Amino acid sequence: MSSQSSYDAIIVGSGPNGLSAAIRLAEQGLSVKVFEASSTIGGGMRTKELMQPGFHHDICSAIHPLAASSPYLKHLPLDKFGLEWIIPEFPVAHPMDDGDAVVMHHSMSETIDELGSDGAAWRSALEPISDNWDSLTADFLGPLRFPKHPINLALFGLKALQPASMFKKRFKEPRAKALFAGLAAHSILPLDAISTSAIGLVLGAAGHAVGWPLPKGGSQSIANAMAGYFKSLGGEIETDSEITSLDQLPSHRALLLDITPRQFIQIAGDRLPENYVSRLKKFRYGSGVFKIDYILSEPVPWKDSRCKRAGTIHLGGTFDEIAAGEAVMDSGKHAEKPYILIAQQSNFDDTRTPDDRHTLWAYCHVPNGSTRDMTTEIESQIERFAPGFKDTIEERHTMNTDQFHDYNANYFGGDINGGRQDIWQLFTRPIHLINPYATPAEGVYLCSSSTPPGGGVHGMCGYHAATLALRQEFGMTTKSLTSGND
Repeated sequence: MSSQSSYDAIIVGSGPNGLSAAIRLAEQGLSVKVFEASSTIGGGMRTKELMQPGFHHDICSAIHPLAASSPYLKHLPLDKFGLEWIIPEFPVAHPMDDGDAVVMHHSMSETIDELGSDGAAWRSALEPISDNWDSLTADFLGPLRFPKHPINLALFGLKALQPASMFKKRFKEPRAKALFAGLAAHSILPLDAISTSAIGLVLGAAGHAVGWPLPKGGSQSIANAMAGYFKSLGGEIETDSEITSLDQLPSHRALLLDITPRQFIQIAGDRLPENYVSRLKKFRYGSGVFKIDYILSEPVPWKDSRCKRAGTIHLGGTFDEIAAGEAVMDSGKHAEKPYILIAQQSNFDDTRTPDDRHTLWAYCHVPNGSTRDMTTEIESQIERFAPGFKDTIEERHTMNTDQFHDYNANYFGGDINGGRQDIWQLFTRPIHLINPYATPAEGVYLCSSSTPPGGGVHGMCGYHAATLALRQEFGMTTKSLTSGND
């Protein structure tokens, strides 16, 4: 299976966190090998021709504000390995039933003008975060620890702990409330849950600080660039290599697993204490997704033409409509008018299609394990804000939660976040508050999105796990991403 019999470190899984961990270790001169079960690397960063040749569809992740601003990834020379970011004019647009959309501009001042009487409240909520974006991301994209910028983080935390349903009260008009609902609903939680404001604030501030970029050619470009850099450091990658037991692996000093707790039990349960396994079994997975990829004859005919200039579209109407739909979904049922996330990459990246036709990426949240086909509900919501959309559809490809799990073994029940990200399982994922990456098995670490800071293409779970392994297994203390030592 391996080109040599012994390595300093082995990584299982080539998603953003597995590759980040691999690079972090290889940069220190260690011999590192990555094993990937699929025929292609990338985990949630894969891009495929799902329907017709030349039409490139992102299977999971599509728009990447956290990848572009990741404290670790942004320092890597990924541009030298083919990664090129495209930044749409507008980060996100949120159509309303009156025909006008509310647009979040990259510019704070233009967004303030957009929101009218709620502009000042938007600035008060978001500007302290976007203005201190680099320092704050270094603090909140990691495990619970004493922050390097405590005052800034404390001010963020006071807002972030609020349920979105409470936070919305600072806005007067339906437009600003709807815009914030669309951001907060990325949490895949009911909007009255504690800390659902956090993801809304983070994504909103990211839009003002760095935009919501997409990688030219597809999300696979991020994975390919990371792999290219890793290999330039001497690293090795072996695909089509599913690891079902730790006994399959070559000799190593450190093992980092980009997998979720359930898989960890399956492949290493015999090396783990019974009480630790019992605690891992209590790890809670989150809701799933139902996704549709499209080939369209033309761009989506939005009522508000400005929507064509936004990379991301949030559909669902008012705050109350979105909140109601997410609450129904979280209760184990399906919303008749679900909240929809849409990415329209081909409006900005002409490498996605071979001609003047377009792709579209759309998904809604569903209960974990749902196999219900949500095509009708999704297309009805799009048609609601873009009459004539159905006439543009040439072909569609759908994925339910079972198919997502088949695509990526980390996506149990269609959960793309590596576990429910509520306040009770954010910093303590999978079970430890103080040292979440370490395990009782000697030299074995978890580095997936089932560890802090959770889901998203930022690579920070892998970075922090690898930093811990460097210190504990190799006695290496390295300079942190900001200042001082890790």
